[in-house]
Amino acid sequence: MADEWQEWAGAVTADFAMADEAIARARPEQSLVELAVREHARMVYRIAYSVLRNPMDAEDAVQEAFLRVLRYERKMAGVNDPKAWLARIAWRVAIERRKKVARLADQAEVVENDLISPAEGADRALLKKERDEFLERLIAALPDQLRDPFVLSTLEELSPREVGMMLGISEAAVRSRAFRARQILRERMETWMGVGK
Repeated sequence: MADEWQEWAGAVTADFAMADEAIARARPEQSLVELAVREHARMVYRIAYSVLRNPMDAEDAVQEAFLRVLRYERKMAGVNDPKAWLARIAWRVAIERRKKVARLADQAEVVENDLISPAEGADRALLKKERDEFLERLIAALPDQLRDPFVLSTLEELSPREVGMMLGISEAAVRSRAFRARQILRERMETWMGVGK
């Protein structure tokens, strides 16, 4: 995922570099949207990826999220916490996209081919892939009310306040649910690894 993120970020940076030149000529100050993209693009991608678990779908969700931000650029000046505002938009876009992908998957069987980098040994890549898939399955098996706060607070490193605002729950509930999710994951990992037998 890191390589895919770096590739995507490099392409986006190149696109923004060309856009920056045109913007710099047109107006010297930086717009709030541009600033938001520069500061929070990585976070928006991670949120989208945590929901969708597919790099291409996550990239599409990021683009859609920033298009929505661009549409509502005038509202940004009144936003107290742009990071939380963007996180909320990214979360909603990713959830919408996940529902759309699920509907499409129901209509047609989707075949996904994973390409393994020739620079990495096949057995090492396979072990890494299996480990990542196992962990993803464990997280996906968590109840929604525990998984969402866990993913957003632990994996996406959003504050309990930001997660609470996104999910419509209190900060205490975010902390409690993330803690319970970690307990369940630890227990399932220990069971799988045979710890304590």
